Amino acid sequence: MSTTTERLAQPALVGGLVMGVLTALPIISAGNICCCLWVLSGGAVAAYMLQQNTPTPLRLEEGALVGLLAGVAGAVIYLILSIPISIVVAPMQRMVLERVSENMPPELRRAVGSYAITGLGIFLGFIFWLFVGAVFSTLGGMLGTALFKKKEPPAPPGAGTYTIDPSTGL
Repeated sequence: MSTTTERLAQPALVGGLVMGVLTALPIISAGNICCCLWVLSGGAVAAYMLQQNTPTPLRLEEGALVGLLAGVAGAVIYLILSIPISIVVAPMQRMVLERVSENMPPELRRAVGSYAITGLGIFLGFIFWLFVGAVFSTLGGMLGTALFKKKEPPAPPGAGTYTIDPSTGL
């Protein structure tokens, strides 16, 4: 594994955990309604961690790359967590869906009932978060790079300054 890959792996996984876990949780996932908050946060956390592990200020493209990797990791984590969460929540969703559908016309009731959370829904959610996560976590990584950027280290004393001896001209 190359040095760059090793440097990016841990921040990307932690950022992906932030995105994936918060996006997979049923009520908390509503935070993504606000400008993909959890996805942006995952990218920003990844950029923050990378900046903390790097002695020099991050470049914008490094933040974008670690954010992108966090988005991909977050989509995979979302997929892994969505399966058991859907199994646990499915009976409650079915009960709510039945109560809501009692007042619907029969045609709409059949359509809503056929789109209940299934394996296909989980897979489509994964594809959605893979693409949305890639875009918005990249933006989050760039935002995190700008927000958490380290200051340039000061130049060592005497570096870049030259004095000329008037007698020799050197």
